[in-house]
Amino acid sequence: MNGIKAKKRELRFVIIGTGMAGILAAIRLRQSGHRQVALYEKADRIGGTWRENTYPGLNCDVPAHAYTYSFAPNPNWSSYLAPGPEIQSYFEGVFKEYGIGELTHFNQEVTRCVFENGAWQIATSGGLKDTADVVIAATGVLHHPNYPDIPGLETFAGAKFHSARWDHSVPLDGRRVGIVGNGSTGVQIVSALVGRPGKLIHFQRSPQWIMPVENIPYTEEQIAAFRADPALVDKERYNETYLTNVRSFTDAIIDCDSAQIKGIEAVVKDNLEKSIKDPILREKLRPNYRAACKRLIYSPDYYQAVQHPDVAVVVEGIERVEPEGIRTKDGVLHPLDVLVLATGFKADRFVRPMTVLGRGGMDLDQVWAKRPKAYLAISIPEFPNFFLLNGPTGPVGNFSLIDIAERQWTYIEQLIAQIEAGRCREISVSAEAMDDYEQRRIAAAKKTIFASGCTSWYLDAEGVPASWPWSYDRFAEEMATPKLDAFELVG
Repeated sequence: MNGIKAKKRELRFVIIGTGMAGILAAIRLRQSGHRQVALYEKADRIGGTWRENTYPGLNCDVPAHAYTYSFAPNPNWSSYLAPGPEIQSYFEGVFKEYGIGELTHFNQEVTRCVFENGAWQIATSGGLKDTADVVIAATGVLHHPNYPDIPGLETFAGAKFHSARWDHSVPLDGRRVGIVGNGSTGVQIVSALVGRPGKLIHFQRSPQWIMPVENIPYTEEQIAAFRADPALVDKERYNETYLTNVRSFTDAIIDCDSAQIKGIEAVVKDNLEKSIKDPILREKLRPNYRAACKRLIYSPDYYQAVQHPDVAVVVEGIERVEPEGIRTKDGVLHPLDVLVLATGFKADRFVRPMTVLGRGGMDLDQVWAKRPKAYLAISIPEFPNFFLLNGPTGPVGNFSLIDIAERQWTYIEQLIAQIEAGRCREISVSAEAMDDYEQRRIAAAKKTIFASGCTSWYLDAEGVPASWPWSYDRFAEEMATPKLDAFELVG
């Protein structure tokens, strides 16, 4: 170049979604000097899952200071595990502080994303059109509510809603309330409502192992100290005990015979034995699968809640819903005034139902017909300059999603740098690298605790765990620097 420094190519970015990952991408792009950035959000405000979920008892099971952007510490968390409204408020504050609102188009669900003539053509539900060099799909994992296929559900005469569409206008005090589903959401709701309804019935398809955890409030003195000394916040965020637990947990799930998983099993079994006094209830709550096969539930008080005299646990299986309540397979009708469906989300949707067409009109729906897949949860062959945050096969549920997304962004921005520097106009993982990765991932996933014999939203349509099957440290290493020989660089 005769000593003349090449000018970086100016790129236009479209980010889909303004949850945790979309906000992260927008901030990092602006910090890197990119001026042409647009965010499209289907709702009327930011927040993703923390906007959608407002049910009683909502909190995060990752320590609050670990579930915080590295560049935006928050000294004001009220407790070790932050409640949902505080988390939503935190994201709203960061969104405002970094001026992301001026880049954002609300009530504009992206319906089409088509790669034509070297660029992505974007169309929204509100009729907007845009063109982008790079698309960041930050649509999240848990945002399409899963409504159970229970006969007669539509006939229920009382109030009925999904936990992610909580109807706060419905009175609960003194009424007969049924909660269907016992993942983290169902457990948190039961713990939060105990003592309010006249009768609270928790319908469980299969019991859960409960990991005890203390959710200790921070004192005013501690919060004041966090505000006065950012180093104390950093110490809390990078708490060695938490990081040791993260490494131990990821080591446990990838080796069914490890000392770590046996340690987890010992703790949860001891928690059940010592917490539940009634032997009949104890056996109702005893799972018939190994700990951590399903996503491990963390709760400081669920076992105490279900022993309240107004609470009943029902495990007989649901036969149908009737206008008066739920009839279980043993023939018993459980009368209800309110029915809450804590039945989770369609975890295989990701960017869908959006139409995404790559090179030559390749349809993402067809590519994902067997199972959603992306190289390192980030890139898909023949979908150039289209990058996912928390995409398929990422370590969802293994450790902090903010930690995951920040590490993924470190990786993605190095791919973007290849385009910006003029080394290529298009970049995506090669088909060969994708196939090799997916074969290795599936083989490893089948050896994890997730595949040890249970029903779980971690499993794809063929029963293969869809999560990251390796350690935390391996994920960190993979995200540090892309192996460019796995990518196809065009132009």
